Amino acid sequence: MPNHFSSMPGSGSAIRERSEYRTRRPSKYNVIILNDDFTPMDFVTQALESIFRLSRTESVAIMLDIHKRGKGVLGPYSYDLAKTRCRRLMESARAEGFPLRADVEKA
Repeated sequence: MPNHFSSMPGSGSAIRERSEYRTRRPSKYNVIILNDDFTPMDFVTQALESIFRLSRTESVAIMLDIHKRGKGVLGPYSYDLAKTRCRRLMESARAEGFPLRADVEKA
């Protein structure tokens, strides 16, 4: 760990030197939900509302993107939040017997 204190020659006193540290904002991640022919649209809409805390209108719009375009994008989220919500979505789908697939990718 770098020493942030040094003495000036001849002064006998410690002077605090400020080191320059650059901080970056954490990367953001999107949850990508892929379309399949077996998971009901109602399940997807309800999952988006409950897991991702979206409004009914937002959930329906994203569900329709998934249906029409083959995938839907949710985010951006922090990495931990994206992974947690993706995992919860997949667990919920599996519990109902649906093959819904989702993944996390850097935004």
